[in-house]
Amino acid sequence: MQVFDTARDAALSLRPDRPVYGFRPGVLKADAREFMSAFRGTTAYAVKTNDDPRVLKTLVEAGVKAFDVASPAEFASVREADPSAGQFYMHPVKAQSDIRLALETYGIRSLALDHEDEVAKILRIVRALDLDPADITLFVRLATKGHAAYELSKKFGAGASHAVELAERIQRIGFKVGLTFHVGSQVEDLDTYERALASAAWIRNRADADIAALDIGGGFPARYGNDPRRKAPPPMPPLGALLADIHNEIDEWGLGDLPLIAEPGRVIVARSLSVIVRVLLKKGQRVYINDGIWSSLSDAWTGKITLPARLIPDPARPRRGKSEKLMPFRVMGATCDSVDILSRPFYLPENVDTGDWIEIGHIGAYSLSLRTRFNGFYPDTFVEIATPFEDDETGTEAFATVEPRGGMAAE
Repeated sequence: MQVFDTARDAALSLRPDRPVYGFRPGVLKADAREFMSAFRGTTAYAVKTNDDPRVLKTLVEAGVKAFDVASPAEFASVREADPSAGQFYMHPVKAQSDIRLALETYGIRSLALDHEDEVAKILRIVRALDLDPADITLFVRLATKGHAAYELSKKFGAGASHAVELAERIQRIGFKVGLTFHVGSQVEDLDTYERALASAAWIRNRADADIAALDIGGGFPARYGNDPRRKAPPPMPPLGALLADIHNEIDEWGLGDLPLIAEPGRVIVARSLSVIVRVLLKKGQRVYINDGIWSSLSDAWTGKITLPARLIPDPARPRRGKSEKLMPFRVMGATCDSVDILSRPFYLPENVDTGDWIEIGHIGAYSLSLRTRFNGFYPDTFVEIATPFEDDETGTEAFATVEPRGGMAAE
């Protein structure tokens, strides 16, 4: 990869007509290490968030030694990045062939489930392979209630009484029993963690089973932007304070003696990637760009997340006026369909024009992993950027709404 200090340097040097990803390995390492230093258990990075080989290798270099995986492709990606890394197979519903591959080829010994039929699937494979169930931990996935950009308990999770039955069944067969939950991606209701831990404590106290470990899943919120026209959400606490609160809740609910696992994804990888796009057309207060929801920006659409953005004017083009007044622009994607429109505006100087570039920041989560080839558009050019997105002060035309670690949105 070519290396540039800022995205502006990259845009003016390359003058790209196709989207260019700005990868920041230094930021990724710093955010991974921050989480690992603040969390007192095993950090298992959620591969689904961003499975790019550059990302996985950088995380291994940062010291990540375990990964949350959901498919054979993710098993292979982790093994390629680090053959010795631990893998937690935490997808609750699995094909039998995938279970066999996980147990036989990849040596995975931690799996999640939320139904007795999954126990039966796993048991059949374990018996066929002549494995000792006592070497395998089956984590019972609990349903949770709360608010997040993506609510996961609508699809997965056993109710409390059902979870007790599953835990007892798992122990009778001879497996180790774990408990796990996932409060959703980009959690908005931090009390969800407390409710989930209360449920885990209730199940542990009532199940005639020894609980071997507790996996608290993911959901830890990343920093994004804030639309000035909308009511700002309550500020999220710094990551260290959030994890300290979770640790306190774990202890207060009598779960502090259990080995802990977490599955962070977004909070680790979001800041490490941006994309430099070009303005194909300005039409009133709409800008058409060469990326969109079918490529790098689906998370901004489905999760209704406000991404920070800054203008990089093309110095070879005369400006239409000198104004730097910020205006909300509706963002239209590159594909030839009318769905490809972002759900949140970009606030840009009103003299943004055709041919300018825009750097869209904090897209490390669910961008590369959700790209499609719809209409033949598939961005895949990378450069390395040294300066963190929010620290880039090049040019007076820059504007980014980035929520700092401590709270309110900042310019």
